Amino acid sequence: MTAIENNIANLRKRILNGVAQSDRNIRDLSLLAVSKTKSAEDIRLATNCGIFSFAENYLQEALEKIALLESLPIEWHFIGPLQSNKTKSVAENFGWVHSVDRLKIAQRLSDQRPDHLGPLNICLQVNLDNEISKSGVSVADAQHLAEAVSQLPKLKLRGLMAIPKARETIDQQRTPFKQLRQLKDQINRQLDNSKKLDTLSMGMSADLEAAIFEGSTILRVGTDIFGKRNT
Repeated sequence: MTAIENNIANLRKRILNGVAQSDRNIRDLSLLAVSKTKSAEDIRLATNCGIFSFAENYLQEALEKIALLESLPIEWHFIGPLQSNKTKSVAENFGWVHSVDRLKIAQRLSDQRPDHLGPLNICLQVNLDNEISKSGVSVADAQHLAEAVSQLPKLKLRGLMAIPKARETIDQQRTPFKQLRQLKDQINRQLDNSKKLDTLSMGMSADLEAAIFEGSTILRVGTDIFGKRNT
């Protein structure tokens, strides 16, 4: 068994334990492997273990891997900061974007999404801790942005994403995830039934149990699958 295969087996046990403790249904959770800086061969090994959703932060690196692995049924997610000059390539090559925090970026993604691919799945990135070093719409502005993005024709607004600052205990970690869940519920009260949010992209290697407790639907895990990030 390779290191990646062993890591995935251990991770799945950890997720199952978190689901059992939180009285969640495992079918309501999906695992997104964060493969930034990792090789196409590493990704191929992970697909051998049944993982077919992968997340990338860096566009050029991602495009190279997408080309190398085009024969595999991979769903590609973009999770990095998104600038205007990158939106066309992202709209053409990814199924999901988790890092939308401005209406201008969403509009460009919608305008540049090819018709034959269907709507691009979108999560709004929320800066829960108001960290200057991180992207994300503020909690106060998230409702307005969600209402505007939900109207764009070639996008499907699915939910919210957050990367809270590190906290030590699981109770401390649950606090921002609970805030994100409550924000989703608040936004849903203002959206039509056909546009309700169904996704919370939250929880990584260090805090996934807390995220599971608070309703995460997508766990974004890199280190506990692939090991420490390559530089």
